[in-house]
Amino acid sequence: MKSRKIVTRFKKSSASQGDQQNCVEVAHTADGGRAVRDSKDRAAGTQFYGAGAWGAFLGAVRGGRFGG
Repeated sequence: MKSRKIVTRFKKSSASQGDQQNCVEVAHTADGGRAVRDSKDRAAGTQFYGAGAWGAFLGAVRGGRFGG
C-alpha cells in the first residue's frame, strides 16, 4: 500500500516560475514514493505514487516516451 504520509515540503521546478501555468508540485512520502498536486489548485487533491511507479514514470520521461 502506498504511504500517504508526506515527509517533505512540496516543491515545483524552477522552470515553472514566471508565466508558466502548467505546474505540479512534488513531495516525498514516508515509503520513498511521491505525492503530486496541481500548484494552481491545491484544494483539488493530491495523487500518491509508490517508489516503483514514480521510478518508472521518471524513466519514461528521461527516455523521451512523452514526446518533447
